[in-house]
Amino acid sequence: MLCVSLCRPKKLFFLYFSCQPLHSPLPFPTMKFIAASAAILALCGNVSAFTPAASATGSSTAMRSAVASETYTFTKSNEIFEEAKTLMPGGVSSPVRAFKSVGGNPVVFDRVKGAYAWDVDGNKYIDYVGTWGPAILGHADDDVLDAVKKTMDKGTSFGAPCLLENLLAKEVIAAVPSVEMVRFTNSGTEACMGMIRLCRAYTGREKVIKFEGCYHGHADSFLVQAGSGVATLGLPDSPGVPASATKATLCAEYNNLDAVKAIFDENKDEIAAVILEPVVGNSGFIKPDKEFLQGIRDLCTENGAVLVFDEVMTGFRVAYGGAQQYFGITPDLTTMGKVIGGGLPVGAYGGKKEIMEMVAPAGPMYQAGTLSGNPLAMTAGIETMKKLQQPGVYEELERKSKKLVDGIVETAKKHGLPITGDYAGGMFGWYFVDGPVKNFAQATKADGAKFGKWHRMMLERGVYLAPSMYEAGFMSMAHTDEDIDRTIAIADEVMSQL
Repeated sequence: MLCVSLCRPKKLFFLYFSCQPLHSPLPFPTMKFIAASAAILALCGNVSAFTPAASATGSSTAMRSAVASETYTFTKSNEIFEEAKTLMPGGVSSPVRAFKSVGGNPVVFDRVKGAYAWDVDGNKYIDYVGTWGPAILGHADDDVLDAVKKTMDKGTSFGAPCLLENLLAKEVIAAVPSVEMVRFTNSGTEACMGMIRLCRAYTGREKVIKFEGCYHGHADSFLVQAGSGVATLGLPDSPGVPASATKATLCAEYNNLDAVKAIFDENKDEIAAVILEPVVGNSGFIKPDKEFLQGIRDLCTENGAVLVFDEVMTGFRVAYGGAQQYFGITPDLTTMGKVIGGGLPVGAYGGKKEIMEMVAPAGPMYQAGTLSGNPLAMTAGIETMKKLQQPGVYEELERKSKKLVDGIVETAKKHGLPITGDYAGGMFGWYFVDGPVKNFAQATKADGAKFGKWHRMMLERGVYLAPSMYEAGFMSMAHTDEDIDRTIAIADEVMSQL
Protein backbone atom coordinates (compact mmCIF):
# COMPACT_ATOMS: atom_id res chain seq x y z
CA MET A 1 0.00 0.00 0.00
CA LEU A 2 1.25 3.45 -0.92
CA CYS A 3 0.34 6.43 1.29
CA VAL A 4 0.70 9.96 0.01
CA SER A 5 0.17 13.23 1.86
CA LEU A 6 -1.27 16.15 -0.09
CA CYS A 7 -1.61 19.65 1.28
CA ARG A 8 -3.93 22.51 0.55
CA PRO A 9 -4.34 25.79 2.42
CA LYS A 10 -5.99 25.12 5.81
CA LYS A 11 -6.26 21.38 5.09
CA LEU A 12 -4.09 18.28 5.20
CA PHE A 13 -5.33 15.24 3.33
CA PHE A 14 -4.06 11.69 3.57
CA LEU A 15 -4.84 9.59 0.53
CA TYR A 16 -4.74 5.82 0.48
CA PHE A 17 -4.07 4.03 -2.76
CA SER A 18 -4.86 0.36 -2.67
CA CYS A 19 -5.33 -2.42 -5.15
CA GLN A 20 -8.08 -3.96 -3.07
CA PRO A 21 -11.75 -4.43 -4.04
CA LEU A 22 -13.61 -1.15 -4.49
CA HIS A 23 -16.00 -1.63 -1.59
CA SER A 24 -13.51 -3.03 0.93
CA PRO A 25 -12.85 -1.00 4.11
CA LEU A 26 -10.25 1.70 3.78
CA PRO A 27 -7.73 1.92 6.62
CA PHE A 28 -7.25 5.11 8.61
CA PRO A 29 -3.79 6.68 9.16
CA THR A 30 -1.84 5.89 12.28
CA MET A 31 -0.52 8.71 14.46
CA LYS A 32 3.01 7.71 13.47
CA PHE A 33 2.14 8.22 9.80
CA ILE A 34 0.47 11.55 10.53
CA ALA A 35 3.61 12.78 12.25
CA ALA A 36 5.77 11.62 9.37
CA SER A 37 3.48 13.31 6.88
CA ALA A 38 3.59 16.57 8.77
CA ALA A 39 7.35 16.60 8.42
CA ILE A 40 7.10 16.82 4.63
CA LEU A 41 4.20 19.31 4.60
CA ALA A 42 6.45 22.12 3.43
CA LEU A 43 7.23 20.19 0.27
CA CYS A 44 3.60 20.16 -0.87
CA GLY A 45 2.25 22.53 -3.48
CA ASN A 46 -1.28 23.82 -3.76
CA VAL A 47 -2.73 20.43 -4.68
CA SER A 48 -6.47 20.08 -5.01
CA ALA A 49 -8.15 18.25 -2.16
CA PHE A 50 -10.18 16.52 -4.80
CA THR A 51 -7.44 14.81 -6.81
CA PRO A 52 -9.27 12.22 -8.94
CA ALA A 53 -8.55 8.56 -8.52
CA ALA A 54 -6.84 6.68 -11.30
CA SER A 55 -9.15 5.25 -13.97
CA ALA A 56 -10.49 1.81 -13.31
CA THR A 57 -9.07 -1.01 -15.40
CA GLY A 58 -10.18 -4.62 -15.66
CA SER A 59 -12.93 -5.74 -13.33
CA SER A 60 -15.13 -3.01 -11.83
CA THR A 61 -14.60 -4.61 -8.42
CA ALA A 62 -10.84 -4.17 -8.50
CA MET A 63 -9.48 -0.66 -8.87
CA ARG A 64 -7.15 1.92 -7.47
CA SER A 65 -9.18 4.21 -5.21
CA ALA A 66 -8.32 7.33 -3.25
CA VAL A 67 -10.37 8.65 -0.36
CA ALA A 68 -9.55 11.67 1.79
CA SER A 69 -9.85 10.98 5.50
CA GLU A 70 -9.91 14.68 6.39
CA THR A 71 -13.24 16.48 6.16
CA TYR A 72 -14.23 19.89 4.85
CA THR A 73 -14.75 23.03 6.91
CA PHE A 74 -17.44 25.60 6.12
CA THR A 75 -16.43 28.84 7.81
CA LYS A 76 -17.42 31.23 5.00
CA SER A 77 -20.60 29.32 4.19
CA ASN A 78 -21.70 29.54 7.81
CA GLU A 79 -20.99 33.29 7.94
CA ILE A 80 -22.94 33.97 4.75
CA PHE A 81 -25.86 31.80 5.82
CA GLU A 82 -26.12 33.45 9.22
CA GLU A 83 -26.42 36.82 7.48
CA ALA A 84 -28.90 35.37 4.96
CA LYS A 85 -31.24 34.35 7.79
CA THR A 86 -31.60 38.03 8.70
CA LEU A 87 -32.47 38.93 5.09
CA MET A 88 -34.62 36.07 3.75
CA PRO A 89 -37.08 33.68 5.47
CA GLY A 90 -34.95 30.80 6.72
CA GLY A 91 -31.99 32.25 4.84
CA VAL A 92 -33.01 30.71 1.51
CA SER A 93 -35.12 31.32 -1.58
CA SER A 94 -36.56 27.79 -1.58
CA PRO A 95 -37.19 25.76 1.63
CA VAL A 96 -35.39 22.48 0.99
CA ARG A 97 -32.09 24.33 0.48
CA ALA A 98 -31.98 25.16 4.19
CA PHE A 99 -30.87 21.62 5.21
CA LYS A 100 -33.58 21.53 7.91
CA SER A 101 -34.13 17.78 7.64
CA VAL A 102 -30.45 16.80 7.58
CA GLY A 103 -29.04 19.15 10.21
CA GLY A 104 -26.31 21.75 10.03
CA ASN A 105 -26.15 24.76 7.75
CA PRO A 106 -26.25 24.56 3.96
CA VAL A 107 -23.08 25.16 2.00
CA VAL A 108 -23.04 28.33 -0.10
CA PHE A 109 -22.04 27.71 -3.70
CA ASP A 110 -19.56 29.88 -5.55
CA ARG A 111 -19.46 28.23 -8.98
CA VAL A 112 -20.29 25.04 -10.86
CA LYS A 113 -18.88 23.24 -13.88
CA GLY A 114 -19.51 19.81 -15.35
CA ALA A 115 -20.24 17.30 -12.59
CA TYR A 116 -18.74 19.52 -9.89
CA ALA A 117 -19.61 22.39 -7.57
CA TRP A 118 -17.35 24.60 -5.47
CA ASP A 119 -18.44 26.43 -2.34
CA VAL A 120 -17.23 29.77 -1.00
CA ASP A 121 -14.71 27.97 1.23
CA GLY A 122 -13.05 26.44 -1.83
CA ASN A 123 -14.40 22.92 -1.22
CA LYS A 124 -15.08 20.86 -4.34
CA TYR A 125 -17.98 18.40 -4.60
CA ILE A 126 -19.21 15.70 -6.92
CA ASP A 127 -22.73 17.07 -7.41
CA TYR A 128 -25.71 14.71 -7.72
CA VAL A 129 -28.33 17.45 -7.32
CA GLY A 130 -27.59 19.17 -10.63
CA THR A 131 -29.60 22.30 -9.74
CA TRP A 132 -32.49 19.89 -8.97
CA GLY A 133 -32.50 18.26 -12.39
CA PRO A 134 -31.83 20.73 -15.21
CA ALA A 135 -28.06 20.13 -15.45
CA ILE A 136 -28.40 16.92 -17.46
CA LEU A 137 -25.42 17.79 -19.66
CA GLY A 138 -23.43 18.87 -16.63
CA HIS A 139 -23.21 22.36 -15.19
CA ALA A 140 -22.34 25.34 -17.39
CA ASP A 141 -22.04 23.38 -20.64
CA ASP A 142 -19.75 25.34 -22.96
CA ASP A 143 -21.99 25.07 -26.04
CA VAL A 144 -25.08 26.16 -24.11
CA LEU A 145 -23.22 29.08 -22.54
CA ASP A 146 -21.84 30.24 -25.90
CA ALA A 147 -25.30 30.18 -27.47
CA VAL A 148 -26.84 32.08 -24.52
CA LYS A 149 -24.09 34.72 -24.68
CA LYS A 150 -24.77 35.33 -28.38
CA THR A 151 -28.50 35.61 -27.74
CA MET A 152 -27.92 37.96 -24.79
CA ASP A 153 -26.29 40.46 -27.14
CA LYS A 154 -29.70 40.81 -28.82
CA GLY A 155 -31.52 41.37 -25.52
CA THR A 156 -32.58 39.42 -22.46
CA SER A 157 -36.35 39.66 -22.88
CA PHE A 158 -38.62 40.83 -25.68
CA GLY A 159 -42.16 40.57 -24.32
CA ALA A 160 -43.07 39.79 -27.92
CA PRO A 161 -43.02 36.68 -30.14
CA CYS A 162 -39.61 35.45 -31.26
CA LEU A 163 -38.45 32.71 -33.60
CA LEU A 164 -36.72 30.86 -30.77
CA GLU A 165 -40.11 29.96 -29.26
CA ASN A 166 -41.08 28.23 -32.51
CA LEU A 167 -37.81 26.32 -32.62
CA LEU A 168 -38.03 24.97 -29.07
CA ALA A 169 -41.75 24.23 -29.44
CA LYS A 170 -40.99 22.09 -32.51
CA GLU A 171 -38.36 20.16 -30.56
CA VAL A 172 -40.73 19.51 -27.66
CA ILE A 173 -43.61 18.45 -29.93
CA ALA A 174 -41.35 16.10 -31.89
CA ALA A 175 -39.97 14.51 -28.72
CA VAL A 176 -42.92 14.10 -26.33
CA PRO A 177 -45.60 11.62 -27.52
CA SER A 178 -48.58 13.43 -25.97
CA VAL A 179 -47.70 16.97 -27.10
CA GLU A 180 -49.26 18.45 -30.23
CA MET A 181 -49.22 22.05 -29.00
CA VAL A 182 -47.28 23.67 -26.16
CA ARG A 183 -47.47 26.80 -23.99
CA PHE A 184 -44.26 28.05 -22.34
CA THR A 185 -44.21 29.43 -18.79
CA ASN A 186 -41.49 30.49 -16.35
CA SER A 187 -41.60 27.58 -13.89
CA GLY A 188 -43.02 24.15 -13.26
CA THR A 189 -45.45 25.61 -10.73
CA GLU A 190 -46.80 28.01 -13.37
CA ALA A 191 -47.15 25.15 -15.82
CA CYS A 192 -49.15 23.09 -13.32
CA MET A 193 -51.36 26.06 -12.45
CA GLY A 194 -52.21 26.58 -16.11
CA MET A 195 -52.67 22.86 -16.66
CA ILE A 196 -55.21 22.35 -13.87
CA ARG A 197 -57.26 25.34 -14.99
CA LEU A 198 -57.19 23.95 -18.53
CA CYS A 199 -58.42 20.52 -17.40
CA ARG A 200 -61.37 22.10 -15.61
CA ALA A 201 -62.17 24.38 -18.53
CA TYR A 202 -62.04 21.52 -21.02
CA THR A 203 -64.16 19.05 -19.03
CA GLY A 204 -66.47 21.46 -17.24
CA ARG A 205 -65.71 19.55 -14.03
CA GLU A 206 -63.88 20.62 -10.86
CA LYS A 207 -62.58 17.58 -8.99
CA VAL A 208 -59.02 16.41 -9.49
CA ILE A 209 -57.26 13.26 -8.29
CA LYS A 210 -53.64 13.56 -7.17
CA PHE A 211 -51.41 11.16 -5.24
CA GLU A 212 -49.94 11.22 -1.75
CA GLY A 213 -46.36 12.48 -1.85
CA CYS A 214 -46.54 13.83 -5.41
CA TYR A 215 -45.62 17.51 -5.72
CA HIS A 216 -47.00 19.73 -8.45
CA GLY A 217 -45.80 23.14 -7.37
CA HIS A 218 -47.00 25.38 -4.57
CA ALA A 219 -50.38 26.41 -5.97
CA ASP A 220 -53.10 26.20 -3.30
CA SER A 221 -55.03 23.33 -4.85
CA PHE A 222 -51.95 21.08 -4.95
CA LEU A 223 -50.75 21.53 -1.36
CA VAL A 224 -52.63 18.48 -0.15
CA GLN A 225 -50.46 15.57 1.04
CA ALA A 226 -47.68 16.94 -1.14
CA GLY A 227 -44.11 15.67 -1.12
CA SER A 228 -40.92 17.67 -1.72
CA GLY A 229 -40.33 20.54 0.69
CA VAL A 230 -43.69 20.05 2.41
CA ALA A 231 -42.71 16.51 3.40
CA THR A 232 -39.15 17.55 4.15
CA LEU A 233 -40.31 20.14 6.69
CA GLY A 234 -42.99 17.88 8.15
CA LEU A 235 -45.85 20.23 7.18
CA PRO A 236 -49.10 18.30 6.58
CA ASP A 237 -50.39 21.17 4.43
CA SER A 238 -49.56 24.85 4.20
CA PRO A 239 -51.20 27.47 6.43
CA GLY A 240 -52.88 30.13 4.35
CA VAL A 241 -54.50 27.67 1.96
CA PRO A 242 -58.29 28.07 2.26
CA ALA A 243 -60.39 24.95 2.58
CA SER A 244 -62.31 25.97 -0.51
CA ALA A 245 -59.11 25.74 -2.59
CA THR A 246 -58.51 22.09 -1.75
CA LYS A 247 -61.98 20.61 -1.33
CA ALA A 248 -62.01 19.56 -4.99
CA THR A 249 -58.60 17.86 -4.70
CA LEU A 250 -58.90 14.16 -3.93
CA CYS A 251 -55.88 12.08 -2.88
CA ALA A 252 -55.07 8.46 -3.64
CA GLU A 253 -52.19 6.19 -2.73
CA TYR A 254 -49.51 5.88 -5.42
CA ASN A 255 -49.28 2.47 -7.12
CA ASN A 256 -52.74 1.58 -5.77
CA LEU A 257 -55.13 1.32 -8.70
CA ASP A 258 -58.04 0.17 -6.53
CA ALA A 259 -57.87 3.44 -4.58
CA VAL A 260 -58.23 5.39 -7.83
CA LYS A 261 -61.11 3.22 -8.99
CA ALA A 262 -62.92 3.85 -5.68
CA ILE A 263 -62.60 7.63 -6.07
CA PHE A 264 -63.98 7.47 -9.60
CA ASP A 265 -66.89 5.32 -8.41
CA GLU A 266 -67.69 7.72 -5.56
CA ASN A 267 -67.52 10.78 -7.83
CA LYS A 268 -69.17 9.61 -11.03
CA ASP A 269 -68.84 12.13 -13.88
CA GLU A 270 -67.22 14.68 -11.55
CA ILE A 271 -63.48 14.02 -12.08
CA ALA A 272 -61.83 16.54 -14.38
CA ALA A 273 -58.34 15.06 -14.30
CA VAL A 274 -55.89 12.67 -12.72
CA ILE A 275 -52.43 14.19 -12.27
CA LEU A 276 -49.35 12.31 -11.16
CA GLU A 277 -45.60 12.17 -11.35
CA PRO A 278 -45.02 9.17 -13.67
CA VAL A 279 -41.86 8.56 -11.63
CA VAL A 280 -42.08 10.14 -8.20
CA GLY A 281 -39.10 12.37 -7.49
CA ASN A 282 -40.60 14.45 -4.71
CA SER A 283 -40.94 11.65 -2.17
CA GLY A 284 -37.45 10.38 -2.80
CA PHE A 285 -37.53 8.09 -5.82
CA ILE A 286 -40.53 5.83 -6.47
CA LYS A 287 -41.05 3.97 -9.73
CA PRO A 288 -44.58 3.11 -10.80
CA ASP A 289 -45.79 -0.34 -11.74
CA LYS A 290 -46.51 -0.16 -15.46
CA GLU A 291 -49.88 -1.80 -14.80
CA PHE A 292 -50.70 1.08 -12.47
CA LEU A 293 -50.00 3.68 -15.18
CA GLN A 294 -51.94 1.70 -17.79
CA GLY A 295 -54.83 1.24 -15.37
CA ILE A 296 -55.06 4.98 -14.77
CA ARG A 297 -54.90 5.61 -18.51
CA ASP A 298 -57.86 3.25 -18.99
CA LEU A 299 -59.86 4.74 -16.10
CA CYS A 300 -59.46 8.27 -17.46
CA THR A 301 -60.56 7.19 -20.92
CA GLU A 302 -63.59 5.34 -19.53
CA ASN A 303 -64.65 8.27 -17.31
CA GLY A 304 -63.96 11.21 -19.65
CA ALA A 305 -61.20 12.57 -17.41
CA VAL A 306 -57.95 14.13 -18.56
CA LEU A 307 -54.80 12.18 -17.71
CA VAL A 308 -51.88 14.46 -16.86
CA PHE A 309 -48.26 13.43 -16.42
CA ASP A 310 -46.31 15.98 -14.43
CA GLU A 311 -42.97 15.58 -16.18
CA VAL A 312 -41.33 18.70 -14.78
CA MET A 313 -38.75 16.36 -13.27
CA THR A 314 -38.87 13.31 -15.57
CA GLY A 315 -39.26 15.12 -18.88
CA PHE A 316 -36.11 14.69 -21.04
CA ARG A 317 -34.55 13.19 -17.91
CA VAL A 318 -35.52 9.49 -17.85
CA ALA A 319 -35.81 9.36 -21.66
CA TYR A 320 -35.80 11.92 -24.47
CA GLY A 321 -39.58 11.65 -24.68
CA GLY A 322 -39.95 11.60 -20.90
CA ALA A 323 -41.49 8.90 -18.71
CA GLN A 324 -44.33 8.49 -21.18
CA GLN A 325 -41.80 7.22 -23.71
CA TYR A 326 -39.94 5.21 -21.06
CA PHE A 327 -43.10 3.32 -20.02
CA GLY A 328 -45.05 3.52 -23.29
CA ILE A 329 -48.11 5.16 -21.72
CA THR A 330 -49.40 8.38 -23.33
CA PRO A 331 -51.29 10.98 -21.23
CA ASP A 332 -53.57 13.71 -22.57
CA LEU A 333 -51.56 16.61 -21.14
CA THR A 334 -47.98 16.95 -19.91
CA THR A 335 -46.29 19.54 -17.73
CA MET A 336 -42.57 20.16 -18.19
CA GLY A 337 -39.71 22.29 -16.89
CA LYS A 338 -36.11 22.00 -15.65
CA VAL A 339 -34.25 20.27 -18.54
CA ILE A 340 -36.11 22.08 -21.33
CA GLY A 341 -34.68 25.40 -20.09
CA GLY A 342 -31.09 24.18 -20.06
CA GLY A 343 -30.57 25.64 -16.58
CA LEU A 344 -32.57 28.85 -17.00
CA PRO A 345 -36.07 29.41 -15.52
CA VAL A 346 -38.68 27.73 -17.70
CA GLY A 347 -41.82 25.63 -17.64
CA ALA A 348 -44.32 24.38 -20.18
CA TYR A 349 -47.54 22.47 -20.57
CA GLY A 350 -48.75 20.78 -23.70
CA GLY A 351 -50.91 18.02 -25.09
CA LYS A 352 -53.66 17.23 -27.53
CA LYS A 353 -54.43 20.06 -29.91
CA GLU A 354 -58.16 19.94 -29.17
CA ILE A 355 -57.43 20.56 -25.48
CA MET A 356 -54.64 23.13 -25.95
CA GLU A 357 -56.80 25.25 -28.24
CA MET A 358 -58.83 26.12 -25.15
CA VAL A 359 -55.88 28.28 -24.00
CA ALA A 360 -56.08 32.05 -24.65
CA PRO A 361 -55.89 33.68 -27.09
CA ALA A 362 -57.00 30.66 -29.16
CA GLY A 363 -59.68 29.90 -26.57
CA PRO A 364 -61.31 31.22 -23.38
CA MET A 365 -58.99 29.72 -20.71
CA TYR A 366 -56.71 32.56 -19.62
CA GLN A 367 -53.05 32.19 -18.66
CA ALA A 368 -50.18 34.60 -19.30
CA GLY A 369 -46.62 35.48 -18.27
CA THR A 370 -44.39 38.52 -18.86
CA LEU A 371 -41.16 36.53 -19.27
CA SER A 372 -42.68 33.39 -20.78
CA GLY A 373 -40.75 32.25 -23.84
CA ASN A 374 -37.90 34.65 -23.15
CA PRO A 375 -35.02 34.28 -25.64
CA LEU A 376 -32.37 33.23 -23.13
CA ALA A 377 -34.34 30.26 -21.77
CA MET A 378 -35.44 29.26 -25.27
CA THR A 379 -31.84 29.31 -26.51
CA ALA A 380 -30.54 27.26 -23.59
CA GLY A 381 -33.33 24.74 -24.15
CA ILE A 382 -32.68 24.44 -27.87
CA GLU A 383 -28.95 23.85 -27.39
CA THR A 384 -29.62 21.29 -24.66
CA MET A 385 -32.10 19.43 -26.87
CA LYS A 386 -29.51 19.21 -29.66
CA LYS A 387 -27.10 17.36 -27.40
CA LEU A 388 -29.74 15.10 -25.89
CA GLN A 389 -30.72 13.84 -29.34
CA GLN A 390 -27.31 12.26 -29.88
CA PRO A 391 -27.32 8.44 -29.97
CA GLY A 392 -26.70 6.61 -26.72
CA VAL A 393 -27.24 9.54 -24.34
CA TYR A 394 -29.98 7.98 -22.26
CA GLU A 395 -28.47 4.51 -22.29
CA GLU A 396 -25.30 6.04 -20.84
CA LEU A 397 -27.21 8.04 -18.23
CA GLU A 398 -29.04 4.92 -17.07
CA ARG A 399 -25.84 2.86 -17.05
CA LYS A 400 -24.19 5.37 -14.74
CA SER A 401 -27.28 5.69 -12.54
CA LYS A 402 -27.42 1.90 -12.20
CA LYS A 403 -23.72 1.72 -11.34
CA LEU A 404 -24.10 4.33 -8.60
CA VAL A 405 -27.26 2.86 -7.08
CA ASP A 406 -25.98 -0.72 -7.21
CA GLY A 407 -22.70 0.36 -5.63
CA ILE A 408 -24.38 2.29 -2.80
CA VAL A 409 -26.85 -0.54 -2.09
CA GLU A 410 -24.10 -3.17 -2.13
CA THR A 411 -21.96 -1.08 0.21
CA ALA A 412 -24.80 -0.49 2.66
CA LYS A 413 -25.63 -4.18 2.78
CA LYS A 414 -21.98 -4.98 3.40
CA HIS A 415 -22.19 -2.85 6.54
CA GLY A 416 -25.50 -4.38 7.62
CA LEU A 417 -27.61 -1.29 6.84
CA PRO A 418 -31.19 -1.65 5.57
CA ILE A 419 -31.48 0.01 2.16
CA THR A 420 -33.40 -0.07 -1.10
CA GLY A 421 -32.68 1.89 -4.29
CA ASP A 422 -33.79 2.28 -7.88
CA TYR A 423 -33.19 4.37 -11.01
CA ALA A 424 -34.65 5.38 -14.39
CA GLY A 425 -32.54 7.10 -17.02
CA GLY A 426 -30.62 9.91 -15.36
CA MET A 427 -32.68 9.88 -12.16
CA PHE A 428 -32.24 7.75 -9.05
CA GLY A 429 -32.70 7.41 -5.31
CA TRP A 430 -32.47 5.19 -2.25
CA TYR A 431 -33.99 4.87 1.21
CA PHE A 432 -32.54 3.56 4.46
CA VAL A 433 -35.26 0.95 4.86
CA ASP A 434 -35.87 -2.60 3.67
CA GLY A 435 -37.70 -2.27 0.38
CA PRO A 436 -39.36 -2.10 -1.90
CA VAL A 437 -40.83 1.40 -1.52
CA LYS A 438 -43.95 1.75 -3.66
CA ASN A 439 -45.69 4.79 -2.13
CA PHE A 440 -45.22 7.75 0.18
CA ALA A 441 -46.41 5.93 3.31
CA GLN A 442 -43.67 3.34 2.82
CA ALA A 443 -41.12 6.09 2.11
CA THR A 444 -41.86 7.72 5.48
CA LYS A 445 -40.72 4.53 7.23
CA ALA A 446 -37.13 5.15 6.09
CA ASP A 447 -34.61 6.11 8.77
CA GLY A 448 -34.52 9.91 8.61
CA ALA A 449 -31.92 10.26 11.37
CA LYS A 450 -29.56 7.89 9.58
CA PHE A 451 -30.12 9.76 6.32
CA GLY A 452 -29.26 13.07 7.98
CA LYS A 453 -26.01 11.69 9.38
CA TRP A 454 -25.17 10.06 6.05
CA HIS A 455 -25.82 13.30 4.18
CA ARG A 456 -23.60 15.40 6.44
CA MET A 457 -20.72 12.90 6.38
CA MET A 458 -20.85 12.57 2.60
CA LEU A 459 -20.95 16.36 2.29
CA GLU A 460 -17.90 16.74 4.51
CA ARG A 461 -16.01 14.35 2.23
CA GLY A 462 -16.91 16.02 -1.06
CA VAL A 463 -20.18 14.44 -2.25
CA TYR A 464 -23.17 16.78 -2.63
CA LEU A 465 -26.50 14.94 -2.34
CA ALA A 466 -30.03 16.30 -2.07
CA PRO A 467 -30.53 17.52 1.55
CA SER A 468 -33.71 15.51 2.05
CA MET A 469 -34.58 11.84 1.85
CA TYR A 470 -37.70 13.00 0.00
CA GLU A 471 -35.80 14.23 -3.07
CA ALA A 472 -34.42 12.25 -6.01
CA GLY A 473 -30.84 12.42 -7.25
CA PHE A 474 -29.69 13.26 -10.77
CA MET A 475 -26.96 11.92 -13.01
CA SER A 476 -25.42 14.01 -15.79
CA MET A 477 -23.47 13.29 -18.95
CA ALA A 478 -20.50 15.01 -17.29
CA HIS A 479 -20.21 12.46 -14.46
CA THR A 480 -17.43 9.96 -15.07
CA ASP A 481 -16.95 6.40 -13.90
CA GLU A 482 -14.15 7.74 -11.71
CA ASP A 483 -16.62 10.13 -10.05
CA ILE A 484 -18.98 7.24 -9.34
CA ASP A 485 -16.21 4.94 -8.10
CA ARG A 486 -15.00 7.67 -5.78
CA THR A 487 -18.52 8.31 -4.49
CA ILE A 488 -18.99 4.62 -3.68
CA ALA A 489 -15.59 4.46 -1.96
CA ILE A 490 -16.47 7.50 0.18
CA ALA A 491 -19.85 5.93 0.95
CA ASP A 492 -18.02 2.81 2.11
CA GLU A 493 -16.04 4.86 4.62
CA VAL A 494 -19.14 6.75 5.79
CA MET A 495 -21.36 3.69 6.09
CA SER A 496 -18.77 1.96 8.24
CA GLN A 497 -19.47 4.73 10.79
CA LEU A 498 -23.28 4.94 10.60
